[in-house]
Amino acid sequence: MRFSHFDEVLERAAAHPRLRRAAVAGAADEHVIEAVYEAWKRRIAEPVLVGDLEKIRMLLRRVGLSEDAFSIVQAETPEDCGRIAVELVRDGKADFLMKGFVETRDLLRPLVHRENGLNLGRTISHMAFLDLPVRKHLLVVTDGGMIIRPSLEEKRDILINAFSLLRKIGYENPTAAALCAIEHADPKMTETTDAAALVQMNRDGALPGGEVWGPISYDIAMDAEIARLKGYDCPYCGDFDLLLSHDMACGNILSKALILNAGAQMAGLVVGARVPVVLNSRGSSAREKMLSLALAAVSTFDSQEGM
Repeated sequence: MRFSHFDEVLERAAAHPRLRRAAVAGAADEHVIEAVYEAWKRRIAEPVLVGDLEKIRMLLRRVGLSEDAFSIVQAETPEDCGRIAVELVRDGKADFLMKGFVETRDLLRPLVHRENGLNLGRTISHMAFLDLPVRKHLLVVTDGGMIIRPSLEEKRDILINAFSLLRKIGYENPTAAALCAIEHADPKMTETTDAAALVQMNRDGALPGGEVWGPISYDIAMDAEIARLKGYDCPYCGDFDLLLSHDMACGNILSKALILNAGAQMAGLVVGARVPVVLNSRGSSAREKMLSLALAAVSTFDSQEGM
């Protein structure tokens, strides 16, 4: 099943009989509390709040909740927040992670420590899910938030991460377009030779989980008629699930352009570990954080659960 809009993600998350638990690192923040409270009201996820106990209690009172509405774990420093949140997941007391008011490194460093058992040995990457008014299905852009200039092997990991997450939430055969400016391999343009290599890895079975096409330009990937006019023979043009960016800057700019100029809504996850991480910027709305929580919750369902 492919998701058409975020409302479908919210519905599936809320329909599950067991509410998933999010370990929130750095929960003493008004926007974070608003987001997890909304997610809890809609039966999307239940937070375990990690941070300054008194500040968290004050914020809970501000939104009309009692001080003991949710589990709270005291943490003194941002580093403690990240470490304790990861330990909660490791110990089975939470199902996934959420970054609150802490630096990204404070959460990801303990996540990748091998002793915590959550490191898969792959590159950690970011997936931006976009709900565009002109699209029939959600669009994913990766990686626009973690790897500045990924190598070929890191791009392979980025795609495996994305395919794995999409299959967990119900996609049978995720499709990816390796974006470039042209449609053939040119030694002077690394993105094109990387795209061709990724396609070959995919065909050879070294990059499993979905289908990879490229080199391919954005207009061809996004519009079947343009693909026909330019003679690009691919059944997924106009309907790809995933756009692979050559580097972080391109992915970041593309996602923000679609949000600001094309009316897209966004939700984001960090993937590549045993559990997803809800990681939004501080400027993200409470709704964006809630949508990200819903995606993370759905990705923890066992096969066929809640479908």
